[in-house]
Amino acid sequence: MRALHRGFAAYASVAALLLGTAVAAEVHAAPTPSEEPVVAVPDGDGPDGFGASCHAVVEGSRVTAHCRNPYPRTDRIRLHVECDPWWDLDTDSAPVDVAPADHATVTARCWKRVRSAWVTHERVPDPPPAPPASDAPRPSAPPAA
Repeated sequence: MRALHRGFAAYASVAALLLGTAVAAEVHAAPTPSEEPVVAVPDGDGPDGFGASCHAVVEGSRVTAHCRNPYPRTDRIRLHVECDPWWDLDTDSAPVDVAPADHATVTARCWKRVRSAWVTHERVPDPPPAPPASDAPRPSAPPAA
């Protein structure tokens, strides 16, 4: 009976050791906040159903903003990046139009570190209405004299 107890204790200790190793490997494999911080970007959607939903990811000195527009109006977005060292120039991207049911990816970078990043939204004016198409025949030109 004592041999059975010792065998069980050996199996239990090996199982605990393997479980502890697996948990430690899982904790070590998870990225630390300094490795891949996600910058919070406020959504542009308001009560009238406008604004693409965006999120930005900072990887080292590079920022990538992913925006998706679920609304029926076009949204013009810009990515703004504030760099950490005083000598590093801040960046503003060119405007990008995100059409309804479309997505856009905008990137920017700093030389060293990123302090903050955000996306701004602007309404794109609606195009003027097209002239009505009529099925009536057009008047012909008067005969030449």
